[in-house]
Amino acid sequence: MANSVPEVSKRRRLSTNNSTTQQQPLLPGLPDHIAQAILSLVHPSSLYSVCRSWRRVIYTLSFPPFLSLYALLSSPSSNSVEFYSYDPVSSKWRALPATPPDPPLRLSLRHPAFISRNLPIQSVSAAGNLVLLAATTDKLFSALSRPLIFDPSTIGWVFGPPLATPRRWCAAGALSGAVYVASGIGSHFSVDVARSVEKWDLRSKKNCSPNRNESSGWEWERVSSLKDGRFSREAIDAVGWRGKLCMVNVKGDALKDGVVYDAEKDTWQDMPQGMIAGWTGPVAAMEEDVMYVVDEGKGALRRYDPGRDTWQQIIESDCLKGADQIAAGGGRVCVVCRGRIVVVDVTAARQRLWEVETPPGLEAVAIHILPRMTQLV
Repeated sequence: MANSVPEVSKRRRLSTNNSTTQQQPLLPGLPDHIAQAILSLVHPSSLYSVCRSWRRVIYTLSFPPFLSLYALLSSPSSNSVEFYSYDPVSSKWRALPATPPDPPLRLSLRHPAFISRNLPIQSVSAAGNLVLLAATTDKLFSALSRPLIFDPSTIGWVFGPPLATPRRWCAAGALSGAVYVASGIGSHFSVDVARSVEKWDLRSKKNCSPNRNESSGWEWERVSSLKDGRFSREAIDAVGWRGKLCMVNVKGDALKDGVVYDAEKDTWQDMPQGMIAGWTGPVAAMEEDVMYVVDEGKGALRRYDPGRDTWQQIIESDCLKGADQIAAGGGRVCVVCRGRIVVVDVTAARQRLWEVETPPGLEAVAIHILPRMTQLV
């Protein structure tokens, strides 16, 4: 009993010290809102390493969010897909919350009928959100009748508006905060679906219903159709670039058709010859302004020059061979190569390349660059 008194006193002192620490200002002598404005001028990685209070503030809603990597991951022995976020400041992976249970999400990545390839799961990043648009069930039907959206600021999932025709093997992309779905097939092939193009603007007013995990006030609208159904052959990324949506109908180095959609004029036109000639792998646009491609055969990262209608090489590496998908943002081009994630810093005078290790036992299926999640540290 005599020994317990000092222990109690010690715990009280520790508790008092912790409370004092939590109440300390971010910068002595300044209100926290002014301190945050000053700290926001410093790179988050520098703040993270100084003290716990500064580490905590960079993840709050009031602090400008830094960019993180969001990934669809899968185990080689599993048919399921998991959703993760990689924080480049803490160098840690964090699992996203579970998707809404009703209706349950059933995405098939592998099927006995497709031995040599995975079934596509099509997702885009738009208006700061991760959006799942199209996938296939184990019965080879469309897996999503409406998009499923993850918002990093609320750390939650919500359903979008129903598609007129749930589809797969389509072209999917984003431009100026709007999501586009073009061509593809529904439960069966239809010329009308193969030529159709639908647009959904995430910036339009929405009212969320937390009980039903869905949003009202959102809707899809039809835009000008494609002239034929040639774009229903593969699951394609449509790339938003300078007010236009660019896409081809075949992946890789094969002979292909390419079209460009002008969102302001609501018109389609043929893709420039130089652009389509260099479209030899996955393509992404940095801030919808600078377009990059990774030649999946040569492992070459190139930048598109619209003035000359040519692609200029930035770096070539064996690490980039077999590129499946890329994302661009914050001066980085992130590449999925046979389940690995490779990052290229395209802002440095001498380009740097490194690999981000995925969580143990998981491989990357697709990646996106979005604002970091709000969290407590």
